[in-house]
Amino acid sequence: MLQRLSNVSVKLIRYCSSKPTAVPLRSKKPKSKSAMVQSFDDMKSVRVIGGKGGDGCVSFLQLYANDKAGPDGGDGGNGGHVIFLASRNVASLNHITPELKGLSGEKGYNKDCHGKNASHTIVEVPVGTIVKDQNLRVVGDLDRDGAMFVAARGGAGGHGNTFFCSDTTQSPEVAEYGALGENLSYVIEIRSMAHFGLLGMPNAGKSTLLQAISRARPKIAPYPFTTLKPHLGVVQYSDYEQIAVADLPGLIEGSHKNRGLGISFLRHVERCAALLLLVDVSGPTPWQDVQMLRHELSCFSEPLSQRPQLILANKIDVPGSQDNVEALKEHLPGETILCISAKFGTNLLALLNLLRSIYDESMKNKMQDKL
Repeated sequence: MLQRLSNVSVKLIRYCSSKPTAVPLRSKKPKSKSAMVQSFDDMKSVRVIGGKGGDGCVSFLQLYANDKAGPDGGDGGNGGHVIFLASRNVASLNHITPELKGLSGEKGYNKDCHGKNASHTIVEVPVGTIVKDQNLRVVGDLDRDGAMFVAARGGAGGHGNTFFCSDTTQSPEVAEYGALGENLSYVIEIRSMAHFGLLGMPNAGKSTLLQAISRARPKIAPYPFTTLKPHLGVVQYSDYEQIAVADLPGLIEGSHKNRGLGISFLRHVERCAALLLLVDVSGPTPWQDVQMLRHELSCFSEPLSQRPQLILANKIDVPGSQDNVEALKEHLPGETILCISAKFGTNLLALLNLLRSIYDESMKNKMQDKL
């Protein structure tokens, strides 16, 4: 049986590796001309309140032939939970309000009619969302599609006076109030928002590249730190596969020490399939930029520095950049360096094909680990 499973897995892996490479598709839908740009919310503080339970009912049954037929008050329904659900249908936390409240249960009625339980409030969050409590301790890690975390439990419904009826107490005139739901505060943040992360110095051309390969509209301007919040772009291929690329704010030297904006966004690249190191080859020493970026990654997380990396030499359209490209290859022998021009679209098709190859390889490795 084990031999049969291993043969099947080997055949499946060979089939996946022999599949023809999909071609990236040009989006038929034009980019929005609106001046409003939607930012990407990667962290939010939320207050979560579970639904209140329904109150029990105090009632006594009165019939035509028996006006003292006994208690008949029903129980209240349970309040609804507030649940975080990891879903691939959402990519940010923009839709989450500062306060999330569950639905209340229905109250009890006479004739022993119990109140209806409230439905649970399910809030979809991106896959890879981390849930932290007030002490910033991780209490939930939604790292796969369909994973759920009960953020606040709803209160139990109160008992009606029928529940308190006994041999010694035939006509109880007491019922319970419904219990209040949990009232908790959380900090939710995204640590896995893209398959590829764009890292580079300020003004390296990350936003221009993301705008060129996707329908994302990040702000582009000729001054540093144009990008203050992450932006997400999606590249579509002919086999309906989609690859997400994230444009992160520029890193400067000492970002791991909370300088600049780097430390707030380096957590996003912890689960990326690969990192794209974008360097400006129009500058005098692009190899030093690569060394600085790798140093910041290793200082932030040593396993992160071992992630697959692809060096993109941008702005080759600038006069004199070819000499810097040759110098970059001499200082980094054996490295995979792709020369592109995000402004004029040079070698972007080769970049998208290379991204798909890296993505397929990472998916194949994950499949092998599961098998």
